Amino acid sequence: MTSAAQVHKPTVAQHPEMFDATTRAEMSKRTQRGALLAAAALGAHPPRRQFTRSSRVQQRAEDPRTRDVGRQIEDDYASIRQHYGTSATPKHPIVLAHGLLGFSELHVPPLPRIQYWHGIREALAAQGATVITTSVPPSSPIPVRAARLAEEIARAGIDTAAGVNVVAHSMGGLDARWMITNILGRPGAAAAAGIKVASLTTVSTPHRGSPFADYVLRSSSGILYLPRLYRVLERAGLSTGAFAQLTTAHVEREFNARTPDVPGVRYFSYGAAVAAPPPLLSPFRVSERIVRREEGPNDGLVSVRSAQWGVYQGTLVGVNHLDLINWPNRLRWMVRGWMGVRNRFNAVAFYLDIADMLAREGL
Repeated sequence: MTSAAQVHKPTVAQHPEMFDATTRAEMSKRTQRGALLAAAALGAHPPRRQFTRSSRVQQRAEDPRTRDVGRQIEDDYASIRQHYGTSATPKHPIVLAHGLLGFSELHVPPLPRIQYWHGIREALAAQGATVITTSVPPSSPIPVRAARLAEEIARAGIDTAAGVNVVAHSMGGLDARWMITNILGRPGAAAAAGIKVASLTTVSTPHRGSPFADYVLRSSSGILYLPRLYRVLERAGLSTGAFAQLTTAHVEREFNARTPDVPGVRYFSYGAAVAAPPPLLSPFRVSERIVRREEGPNDGLVSVRSAQWGVYQGTLVGVNHLDLINWPNRLRWMVRGWMGVRNRFNAVAFYLDIADMLAREGL
């Protein structure tokens, strides 16, 4: 694994297909392993329309910010726009923070290099943004991951004292919140570290935990049997502390109580919802049903309800947890192409629009 702060030269192609042609996994060949990946993958517009929740959804005490799922974003990011405006480049560097079991770049010779942010950092840099990619311990507890995140930003080799915009996927959003509040939020800590966080944008982060994490921790057998996964991680020299910290009880009662928002930091969020039930080849068929039964629409791991924090920007429709970082099911995309069905989400276009939004906000 490598981690690096990178200032990328413009190399993005004029056609978005370049970013989708090569994916890191043939998801169609991983029916059982896909389920295990799903278990592991846990790491302002005005409201327009609402999803209708199933009567089976359990009623909980709601944070006022989660009563509306915001606008449904269906095909806004189907392709990369030709122009993003004269002020589309954010003022501050963008920090990319990965989720559970994530990495910046992974290289196991003789296999090709694998990037967590597949094609995304290059596209952001091509628009003129300064991009810092970070790598934290893949499955360590949130405080450990958050401390490493701060270290990665501090040693990036560029000016971060004026401000950075953190863009985080999945558990990376919890790492970033802990860093902002409990590390940089201590008196004098931000100045000492040379880091000022101007904004945090979270993408399908379980701000209230995930019912699928609850389910996995309760499982006593089968492919989702957690002790089996723990043994695999321990043999690889990795921690297992992250998993219990993604449960609904831990995040809602402990993490959120200890991690209030910091005044002066702008908080934005996006959620996603796949069609129910997901396609036959989706690795999220089991997890989507479990989360939907408890909390309604979700991306296969994180519900729309749980993803909302700060200014909720909307719900990406028909998008799963891995689509959000440009890891599409290649077979699914090929079949859609053969059938003449237009793909309605391009992750590169989505993150370019986030950068555009940050620039419009003066960040």
